[in-house]
Amino acid sequence: MKKTPFINYLFQSARLGFREWTDADLIPFAKMNANSEVMRYFPSVRTLEESEQSMRKFKEQFREYGYCFYALDELASGQFIGFVGLNNPKFEADFMPCVEIGWRLRREFWNKGYATEAAKRCLDYAFNELDLDEIVSFTSVLNKPSENVMEKIGMHKLGHFMHPAVNAGDILKEHVLYRIRKH
Repeated sequence: MKKTPFINYLFQSARLGFREWTDADLIPFAKMNANSEVMRYFPSVRTLEESEQSMRKFKEQFREYGYCFYALDELASGQFIGFVGLNNPKFEADFMPCVEIGWRLRREFWNKGYATEAAKRCLDYAFNELDLDEIVSFTSVLNKPSENVMEKIGMHKLGHFMHPAVNAGDILKEHVLYRIRKH
């Protein structure tokens, strides 16, 4: 039986471990970001360099705020399966500044309830450990799977907006906006 190294998780759910990013995450993260199915609700897939830049940003945000899009492992296998976490988006919108919750999972880990489980646990951590008062989430109006997760975790739809970072005329420009507040 293969022994997995001890991993110091920041927090866990029943099946998932949330942790800081390591250099070993780059290749599986980059493969996930290069998958056109995983990235279908984003303007483009990401290159290795873009994935590396994202990881660097996540690490910097963790150092600055104590949260980020956390690397996510399946506890049973120890495999990196994607990310779920918190972010401070940087674009102009009437709901800014804000803290958003977001997720992205490797294709082979879809339809197992992991996004919902991870997002619920992350909200619990955000409200009870980080003492945040409000979290938003947004995605393209076409991304019904993510919108379903937003609803399953108790978020409420506020409306739609045109994402300023998406080009005019792009079918992904119109986004839904959801919010949840600490009880």
